[in-house]
Amino acid sequence: SAANIRRVEAERIAAEPFHREALARFAERAFRRPLTGAERADLRSVYRAARDDNGLDHEEAMRDCIARVLMSPHFCYRLDGVADRPALDSSGRAPLAGADLASRLSYFLWSSLPDQELLATAARGDLQQPGVLAAQARRLLRDPRSRRLATEFAGQWLEFRRFEEHNAVDRERFPTFDHRLRQAMFEEPVRFLHALITSDAPVLDLLYADYTFVNAPLARHYGMPVPEGDTDATWRRVERAGEYDRGGLLPMAVFLTANSPGLRTSPVKRGYWVVRRVLGERIPPPPPVVPDLPNDERSLGSLTLREVLARHREDKSCAACHARFDSFGLVFEGFGPVGERRTQDLGGRPVDTRADFPGGREGTGVAGLRAYLRASREGDFIDHLCRKLLAYALGRSLLLSDDPLVATLKQRLAADGYRFSTLVETIVTSPQFRTKRVAAAPKTASLP
Repeated sequence: SAANIRRVEAERIAAEPFHREALARFAERAFRRPLTGAERADLRSVYRAARDDNGLDHEEAMRDCIARVLMSPHFCYRLDGVADRPALDSSGRAPLAGADLASRLSYFLWSSLPDQELLATAARGDLQQPGVLAAQARRLLRDPRSRRLATEFAGQWLEFRRFEEHNAVDRERFPTFDHRLRQAMFEEPVRFLHALITSDAPVLDLLYADYTFVNAPLARHYGMPVPEGDTDATWRRVERAGEYDRGGLLPMAVFLTANSPGLRTSPVKRGYWVVRRVLGERIPPPPPVVPDLPNDERSLGSLTLREVLARHREDKSCAACHARFDSFGLVFEGFGPVGERRTQDLGGRPVDTRADFPGGREGTGVAGLRAYLRASREGDFIDHLCRKLLAYALGRSLLLSDDPLVATLKQRLAADGYRFSTLVETIVTSPQFRTKRVAAAPKTASLP
């Protein structure tokens, strides 16, 4: 009836102020902080101009305003601001504004915007207190959303973030490598890292742990028993994984597969991954003309891949660099191109996992590599991990001025049993994390 139509229209008009207030709350959520007075005024003026000057109705004007918010650099980028009238220290640094510090913390640990508790703590002005900031960091680490730290940080650091798209494996030669197994390989380090984070385990478990996480496809691939009823979605922790030559990051199939050309293994790529990604060594690029190794282990003739590499190192232009990482890859020869355990290569020749590591130490297999790392390179691993996590937290490359903080990170880790939370708390309470260099007094931002 006409009366109902008039009533609905009156209710729609009466709701418009509430819609505009909801728009402001949406903008605050999009910008991950409270709006300034100027930003609120700009949003109102955009709405009024759409209605009064452009003749748009309420819904069209609201859509314009939402588009305006989503086009703002404050939505598209994280722009860390400082408090009003900041007190600069001797190096020209000022404390981050509370909401911006909350955003920096949540994007570090969750790869997402702050929750209401974190924003409320920032609004009270408490977040700059190191004790409060550390407590919030511990809370965020215990939250299921800290899985994103395992996915994003570890995925970038250890270079497996895009493994779900990996298609270098010959599916005819390795029919067990299907989408389900590939997904499980990607998931294993994420599950492992997330468990380490939430249980506050020592970061040295990354190297030495005797456990891992598997689902049914991955357990079958590893030769582990699969309990009845296990599915792709059923993940379980496997203790004494060393009985299956697994445990920790080093023998995970995702890394062994990603660093194999497809029809053979690659001690060069696997060794380079350990030296570069795990230990942080910088290796110069190869010379312009490098002899190619055969693509298929079956075509090596009477030679093993170890023997082919030994001939390759006779080239003086190659020898110096290969001496730094080939041995780290040879210990993985007990794993085939898709990370499967083996005693013979694809040509039927027995595999040899012995290695002469830099410095004269010998070892066999993953156990020998771990023993070498514990004795000679553990400090390099800890230093590299500290630097990578600090750079990830700050969102920038490290500077020489960050070296004292890196030294502090290593000292506190060693003093506290290498617990992961110690590493995070030391980072988030550092001046580098809580402050920002400013050249001049910040200006009030407005919508574009």
